[in-house]
Order: sequence, then structure tokens, then C-alpha cells
Amino acid sequence: MENQFQFPTEVVDLPSKGLLYPKDSPLSSGTIEMKYMTAKEEDILTNQNYIQKGTVVDNLLRSLIVDKTIRYGDILVGDKNALLVAARILGYGKDYEFDYLGEKQTIDLSQVGNVDIDYTQLEKGENVFQYTLPSSGVEVEFKLLTHSDTTRIDQEIAGLKKISKDASPELSTRLKHTLVSVNGSTEQKDIRNFVDNFFLARDSRAFREHITTVQPDVDLKFYPEDGPEGGVPIPIGISFLWPDAGI
Repeated sequence: MENQFQFPTEVVDLPSKGLLYPKDSPLSSGTIEMKYMTAKEEDILTNQNYIQKGTVVDNLLRSLIVDKTIRYGDILVGDKNALLVAARILGYGKDYEFDYLGEKQTIDLSQVGNVDIDYTQLEKGENVFQYTLPSSGVEVEFKLLTHSDTTRIDQEIAGLKKISKDASPELSTRLKHTLVSVNGSTEQKDIRNFVDNFFLARDSRAFREHITTVQPDVDLKFYPEDGPEGGVPIPIGISFLWPDAGI
């Protein structure tokens, strides 16, 4: 009986083109094969335990990825966003309807493109970049974050907020996990000390802007008439992946 039903699949092109993964990683191909959603995946979307833990999307994407040798934690954040869009299309079609300023908007998700970055700065098999902070002149190396990195960041932020409910460590924690070295030192204590005590605000802003020039991602914005020039983020809630949620 099982062999009578072959689930259909699609190959998803990754915004990174696979350039930032080790050459022996299946992700270096620049594509991921995903299967169409089934009733099994709808069970994942309605799993209250996953919803409460905030792991619905990750469990869904893990289920949809065909090649189980792929280490989900290794997937870059921008590539994961591409999988998210693909999952929606494969599950419920390309047309996504939502409200914007009291008006219905419909986006054709199959037309969502990638952000414009300088691919010449991406070296095959390397996820390390150099940058000189413009004000202080400090030389730093940084990486683009993966799913595992963002999980560790979220866990660290949650721990810090347990210690101090008024803490707002999101930006500095993300910087600490993004930086690989500071003036040649790869020691975590040196990186954390630099972020906490010496990373000038003007340099931090310039650094974050620079990252966007080399970070592959999908352009999760839409451009309504008379809207802001830079576009408006596409609202992504539970109804994005599960229109039947009625939310």
C-alpha cells in the first residue's frame, strides 16, 4: 500500500546558493527538496505543545525536508525563510491574503524574490567575513547566523531576563554570537567584553547595516501604493502557514 502513494516534491533554491556551507554539506548544493504538506503536517500545525513552545515552524520544516541527512540547525536564517515561504506555497498555494491598514491585500508568494546582496563577497565554503569598524578602526570577523545560533541566542536572552525582568539584552547578545573575532582574538571573553564595553553605538549601527549587504535572504516585504519606499514587512503569523486557523 505504501508504495502506491509517492508524495510530490519540489526543489527549493536557497538564497545563499549554498556558498556559505562546508563543501561536504548537502546544503552546499544550494537547493533543498521539500515535500508537499499532508495531514501529518497539519497535525504539527495544530499541536498545542509545539505552539506553546514556539517550535511549530521548525517541526514543520523538519518534516517537509526530504533529505534527512541535512542538519536542520546548520541552515542559515535567510535560507530558512525561503523554506518557510516554500512550505506555505506547497501547503496552501501561492496566494496569501491579509489585512493592511484595514484593506485586504493578496500577495503572490511565488513572486517573492531574494534581497539584493553582493554575492562577490561570499567565498565558497566559508561563513566568515572581515570588517573594519568605521569609527574605532577595530578589525572584526563575523559570521551569518544559523538556526542553531538563533536558538542559543533565544535561550541566553531568556536566561538573562529571568535574572533581571527589566533587562533588554537582545541586540548585544546577538552581536556576541555574530562576532567571530575582535582584533584577532577569538576568545569569547574578549568578544563579550568588547560588545559590553567598547562597541560604539555608531559602529554597531554601521556593522549591522554592513551585514545586510552580504546576508542572503528572501525579500519578505510588499510594496503597496503610497506605502513607504522601503516596503512593508509581510505579516507572518499562524495564518501564514495555516489559513484555516481563522486568526
